[in-house]
Amino acid sequence: MFAKDIGIDLGTANSLVYVKGKGIVVNEPSVVAVNMITNEVMAVGNEAKDMLGRTPDSIAAVRPMQDGVIANFEVTQAMIKKLITKAAGQGQFFKPNVIVCIPYGVTEVEKRAVEEVGIQAGAKEVFMVYEPMAAAIGAGLPVAEPVGSMIVDIGGGTTEIAVISLNGIVMCNSIRVAGDAFDIAIINFIKREHSVQIGERTAEDIKIKIGSAFPYEDEGYMEVKGRDLISGLPKVARVRSEDVRNALYEQIGMIIEGIKNTLENTPPELSADVMDRGIVLAGGGAMLRGLDRIIEMETKIKVHIADEPLNGVIKGIGKIIEGFEKSGYKRVLEQSKRSK
Repeated sequence: MFAKDIGIDLGTANSLVYVKGKGIVVNEPSVVAVNMITNEVMAVGNEAKDMLGRTPDSIAAVRPMQDGVIANFEVTQAMIKKLITKAAGQGQFFKPNVIVCIPYGVTEVEKRAVEEVGIQAGAKEVFMVYEPMAAAIGAGLPVAEPVGSMIVDIGGGTTEIAVISLNGIVMCNSIRVAGDAFDIAIINFIKREHSVQIGERTAEDIKIKIGSAFPYEDEGYMEVKGRDLISGLPKVARVRSEDVRNALYEQIGMIIEGIKNTLENTPPELSADVMDRGIVLAGGGAMLRGLDRIIEMETKIKVHIADEPLNGVIKGIGKIIEGFEKSGYKRVLEQSKRSK
């Protein structure tokens, strides 16, 4: 059997797998349930996420990726092996070529860890592509042309802000403020304002249902259940959209500051292109209500949200896999591979 090409978006929050000729075949949370006594991996993905906050001491539901990079080598290896098996099928007689996305700001040690974990998990060869490049390709930006395109990819662990031209990243700012930081900010706000402790899943639910970066019509509220920090008993807190906006104020400000810093350090000709063409938002964080409006107000540049922002990076990897022989895409991969 011939080796298949597989692309993996190994995100802090979610992992997606693309198989050549088939499209996206796996889309599951980056969570692994591990038996702490035997070190056995018990569950991966959706099944493991359901265990978050509900496991006995002997079982830990962990996220092996933190801030877009490997935090737990062995568990990440087990997770990638499961993802490859799900994508390629049980008992495959080939080792696939694997393209893995990495944040632009990773160190050389972190790059080697990604490659090593892929090889150990069963890959024939591991290629790497930077997340903002994959997100830009997925969003349909003209990355190969001599014009400046700005992509802001707000994932789970990192926000990648990049200006791209001629198949290369001209300027990039990788900040470790993204979806997970939003959730933590909501947890801390409710703890401070309501004296109620909630979990990560509840915070994410609040963010999705009533979260916003800018006021919107028909703003609502949610009644959330948590633990009273004073009595220790279960308690219900009423959280409004405005509360969530206040909770996220600092994190959103850091992303806007990152965009401004990137623009300030971009060559003038490319800055002019960005002014004309606008800024494109990708990643799960791009779906926060009003985020495009607040960025537009602060930068005075038109902001667009990519189609299917959650799948932007994996769509970009898919385009690279399907058009691998195109010289532009090949150069994108070689650029990352040479820098190992």
